[in-house]
Amino acid sequence: MPSTETPLLTSLRSPRVVAARRLAKRNQRTKERRFLAEGPQAVREAIAFGKLPGTAEHAVVEVYVGLEAAERHADIVEAALAEGLPVLTATDEVIADICDTVTPQGIVALCRFIDTPFAEVLAARPKLVAILAHVRDPGNAGTVLRTADAAGADAVVLTDASVDLYNPKAVRASVGSLFHLPVAVGVPVEEAVGQLRAAGVRVLAADGAGERDLDQELDEGTLGAPGAWVFGNEAWGLPEETRALTDEVVRVPIHGHAESLNLATAAAVCLYASARAQRSPGGCRSNG
Repeated sequence: MPSTETPLLTSLRSPRVVAARRLAKRNQRTKERRFLAEGPQAVREAIAFGKLPGTAEHAVVEVYVGLEAAERHADIVEAALAEGLPVLTATDEVIADICDTVTPQGIVALCRFIDTPFAEVLAARPKLVAILAHVRDPGNAGTVLRTADAAGADAVVLTDASVDLYNPKAVRASVGSLFHLPVAVGVPVEEAVGQLRAAGVRVLAADGAGERDLDQELDEGTLGAPGAWVFGNEAWGLPEETRALTDEVVRVPIHGHAESLNLATAAAVCLYASARAQRSPGGCRSNG
């Protein structure tokens, strides 16, 4: 349980509560370089994995938890206290005021920004990268981040034309994955693609207009090398000028009658295809 020395937050006018509520706005998040991670899974992962890039400093500033949620998620509270993180109990009204969701789950972490400079992503010699170019929907961005994490990607890049990584919907959709792998933000797509190619990473644009399809890539064994996938806006795909920057434009084959795949599904198919090829004999992650 939270320390009994910490007073219960009951007032919506409390400076702490007011400051946390302001983080719903992007300009305030950018100014403070802080954001909120809502829900037990996000908070659990923030506590377990949330470190500022290149430091031992924890990303979590403090945790707010409702009285019932403190009992329900006692393991998370104990993990936070074990890390030396402040845990503040609050009324349900205060939690609801801080959170972005209609039905809050009773626990939220106040976190520092944790994005990684793109130069550090390159220096780590990544083998699999997801680049989100012109992705404006925060739910899509968070889901692709979660998918990239699951596929074992080394990093995710959100270009300067994409949604804010710390948008509450994006944070929720990542379900804690933004604490698991490096994420670079605000990188011009030309810089991201150009520097990855210069570092020996083959960059593929995922687009329905591609002349090559994913099956060809798999059959020819080209996905086993270090690679990056560029994903665009779900409604209108990737602009021609962005496609022209890449090594190949690749489409996911549609074998049935569906008009297309949504962004998150296409990203999962592409990233997992690369992940498998890289771990196959001769792939860049194989031991043979």
